Amino acid sequence: MLFSQKKLTLPSTTEALAGRNTAICIPELHYVTGRPIAPPFPKTIQTALFALGCFWGAERFFWQQAGVFSTAVGYAGGITPNPTYQELCTGLTGHTEVVKVLFDPEQISYQDLLILFWQAHNPTQGMGQGNDIGTQYRSAIYTTTDAQLEAALSSKQHYQQRLTQGGFGEISTEIFPAPTFYYAENEHQQYLAKHPEGYCGLGGIGVSFSH
Repeated sequence: MLFSQKKLTLPSTTEALAGRNTAICIPELHYVTGRPIAPPFPKTIQTALFALGCFWGAERFFWQQAGVFSTAVGYAGGITPNPTYQELCTGLTGHTEVVKVLFDPEQISYQDLLILFWQAHNPTQGMGQGNDIGTQYRSAIYTTTDAQLEAALSSKQHYQQRLTQGGFGEISTEIFPAPTFYYAENEHQQYLAKHPEGYCGLGGIGVSFSH
């Protein structure tokens, strides 16, 4: 996940790349499960969107969880429509690397996903994650319902208390209703299943969500 411009500030609308009107990806079936990564989904399936650094390892982390129906990686939270990965890496799209998690709430709750999210990365790092520096690696929760938004904000408040007790700083995670999600190129979907020796920078900071 190397790139030349390690930008630490989000671009303005005048700085952002123009992008394109057509999608860059026609999603294929999930490489691991064979299930769809794009609609339509079974009626019982709900959607969550999380950004926690490089999406290769983050996606694998979620597809391995029981109750997760399918996953996909993409770009969200920025300005440029239908960006490419190369454009994202310039820091001039404003997007972060996002995992779309399709889950069955009867098997794994949204609260369970939030706990997994907080514990799997460092949410205090700002524009970066681990050794990956740049706006595309910032932490975010993009909610798809009012209930998700309420749960996400509540979980942030709780985990901040846990982090403060552990000597860590303020959470920098963005939390707001889901913006447009753009599917990343198929080569990035389920990347670590296709390339088992590929890069994974995912790692928590050892602070449990629970007491």
